[in-house]
Amino acid sequence: MDSYQCTICGHIYDPAKGEPSMNIQSGIDFSKLPGDWHCPICMASPDKFVKV
Repeated sequence: MDSYQCTICGHIYDPAKGEPSMNIQSGIDFSKLPGDWHCPICMASPDKFVKV
C-alpha cells in the first residue's frame, strides 16, 4: 500500500500506521478511506493528496 502526502500542509497518510487521531485503523488503503475523510492537520480533501 502506498503513502499519500497532502499538497497543502505536507501531512503524510501512511496506511501502515492508519490515522489514530481519526479512528482509522492501520491497514486501510488510501482509496478505502471513508468518504468524509480529510487531512487531520489542514482539513484538505483527499484530492489534495499525492502518492509519495
